[in-house]
Amino acid sequence: MMEDDKTAGRRPLEGIRVLDFSRVLAGPYCTALMADLGAEVIKVEPPAGDDYRHIGPFRGGDSLLFQSVNRGKKSVVLDLKSEDGAAAARALAAECDVLVENFRPGVMERFGLGAENLCAACPRLVYVSVSGFGQTGPNRMLPAYDIIIQAMSGLMDMTGAEDGPPMMAGDAFADVAGGMFAAFGTMVALFDRARSGRGRHVDLALYDSLVSMMPVAACRALMAGETPKRTGSKHALSAPFGTYGAKDGSFTVAVLNDRLFAKFAAAIGMPELAGDPRFASDSLRRQNEPALAQHIESWAAVRDVQSVAALLSEEGIPAAPLSSVPEAWASPQAQARELATPVTHPALGTLSVPEQPVHFSGAPRGGRQAAPELGAHTDEILQQLQKGEAK
Repeated sequence: MMEDDKTAGRRPLEGIRVLDFSRVLAGPYCTALMADLGAEVIKVEPPAGDDYRHIGPFRGGDSLLFQSVNRGKKSVVLDLKSEDGAAAARALAAECDVLVENFRPGVMERFGLGAENLCAACPRLVYVSVSGFGQTGPNRMLPAYDIIIQAMSGLMDMTGAEDGPPMMAGDAFADVAGGMFAAFGTMVALFDRARSGRGRHVDLALYDSLVSMMPVAACRALMAGETPKRTGSKHALSAPFGTYGAKDGSFTVAVLNDRLFAKFAAAIGMPELAGDPRFASDSLRRQNEPALAQHIESWAAVRDVQSVAALLSEEGIPAAPLSSVPEAWASPQAQARELATPVTHPALGTLSVPEQPVHFSGAPRGGRQAAPELGAHTDEILQQLQKGEAK
């Protein structure tokens, strides 16, 4: 990096001000990504606070879940049902670049904070609406949590053991997908504003986001006329591509073509498998995966997971042991990539908090603030408004 590079030491979103009316997960995840990158995020909360302040796990009475997805923000308490609270929110919106909300359609309009009114009053404002099903369509008014979206998107129907019931994925992927696409939409609208001088209303649905996050399933349903079925921890279309048992646990392997399969067969001491007509192509290998799995697991049964993964990796075959979530976060790779960095909380001390994963040249990682106490910045922000110094 050149010493005179103007980007050195600067986070990409410094100078961008975000007014965040969102709560729970999807919207706050979106604005947390922006806060990580230097945006000033003003979180507007009702007097009782974001629901996530009251959901565990807890430490010392503070929600660690709230800490995770509201890092680096400022908290302002406003009662939007009151005339003064709504007026203060409108005044704040006029001083911000981005507004993010995740109420049901129509709620912000009732507060006098709808997109049409605010974007007319503030033409440069990027107004981001995050909801379960978007601002249009027959389901627009339905309540939606992550599990509802997983159920309706098809993800749950194709997740689980082949002979078992549908299963929910292990984390709130609909909310996270929505938060990611909301951040993406915000950045596109800001980029366009730099050229046009005008903001846009960004309409983001969790349902749309999760459906769009499954391109293989989409291809099979839309183009091939297929209905993806549950396949457990094995790939639906390729083999060997999944999880297999070893002496002390499970490992994963991913073989996607004939050349790699020949290398894999040689690596496990069974080169003849590459010439077996049952395994002559990727589709045939998937069709005959149970027979192939017997060969793989008979080889792995006398070996520990780490040695299996190491041997295959040395041969250039994608393979890995299964890790628990704590093992993944504590891994040397996660440490080297600084996926989590420390923040200091006035009551909880030092917390290791996730950080957005993209690395930008010249932009530092870490050095962030903990999530705010409820209303910690109310007086500061409102006083700035009264003095005309909000931005």
